[in-house]
Amino acid sequence: MPSAVRLIRSSDLADTAEYAYAATAPANARLIFLAGSCPLDGEGATVGVGDYAEQAAQCIANMRTALAEAGAEITDVISTRVLVASAKQADLVAAWGVVRDAFGPHDVPSTLLGVTVLGYDDQLVEIEAVAALLD
Repeated sequence: MPSAVRLIRSSDLADTAEYAYAATAPANARLIFLAGSCPLDGEGATVGVGDYAEQAAQCIANMRTALAEAGAEITDVISTRVLVASAKQADLVAAWGVVRDAFGPHDVPSTLLGVTVLGYDDQLVEIEAVAALLD
């Protein structure tokens, strides 16, 4: 099935960004709004305590599961917001590297934010996403 998502790049903007600057979906696309994907295992325990990359990987795994339940894949994601509980750029970059690699060439528009705290004990990373499907 063809993707509903069209990534948009601009030659007038810096080409150093590791993501598209915008994305669109046609009017007939069904949008899927995912809750923030957290680094929790099947029992609800936080995985990768103290490890930004491991927590980002668990968030991606959980996001893939939620997408599948909605009939979607990671290539149907139209945008993300990556929240990292740190004021250190290196910690944000560690989480971002995992996210970037998971999306590969489907480099959706993304926002990477450092925040003071997230909702679960020992949680360092959370990823919000919106996807679009053609039915």
